[in-house]
Amino acid sequence: MAGFLTTILNEYGIISSLPPLWNNIGCALLTVVYIKCVMEMASIIRTRLRCAEESRKFIHIAASCWILFWPLFDVTHWSWRLNILVPTAISLKLFYKGSILSDPSDIDVQTMSRSSSPSELLYGPLQFCLFMMWLGTSKFMTMEGAILMGALGIGDGIAPLIGKYHGHMKYRFPFSSEKSIEGSFFGVFLGTVGGCYLFLHMLGLPMLSRGNLVLCGVLSTITEAISPEGFDNIFLPVVLNSSFMWLSSIL
Repeated sequence: MAGFLTTILNEYGIISSLPPLWNNIGCALLTVVYIKCVMEMASIIRTRLRCAEESRKFIHIAASCWILFWPLFDVTHWSWRLNILVPTAISLKLFYKGSILSDPSDIDVQTMSRSSSPSELLYGPLQFCLFMMWLGTSKFMTMEGAILMGALGIGDGIAPLIGKYHGHMKYRFPFSSEKSIEGSFFGVFLGTVGGCYLFLHMLGLPMLSRGNLVLCGVLSTITEAISPEGFDNIFLPVVLNSSFMWLSSIL
């Protein structure tokens, strides 16, 4: 498959051929620019609007759209794995700032934590980056990858915001954090269904039937509801990925 940059440059007659390696390096740099813009916007949300939860979830949801850069990479060369350049670099930064630097005033701590505690970077944010690294190497351009990111990136990302502003019917399972019926349904369930549809469509992958989209939404909702507090960014994809063998008969 020809790389995105090669196709564009050839179309406009700028260059006759771009080697796959350089195409993939260019695409990786595009993801760097995209995530940099996301972080700058999140910083504005956190510092100017004083919205800690909103800045965290903005990063969560926007970062999940990193998956939309996948079709740009040329898979004929091993360097397509550079798609995980950003989550790899951020993982190292989160580990350093969460366990070694430990500065509550650091902009990343302010932007990605609820209570300005550096150690919080080692939970949700770091887990999400590790998930992105795994997804970008083992589930690249697959239906499973799109479903997992739809569930964790969109569904799980929207749910806390729905719960914060509209969550009135609360519930809690053992070892999990408090949830709301509104957040679980309008956030996790509908967010997963919409996220799966969006990513499958944008990646040019086979679309699930309506019934199977609903099934993925239900499974994601149940899994998110019972996930251990602070570990949903690991628990949700692990459970869903383990379920794909059973789901393969219907997907």
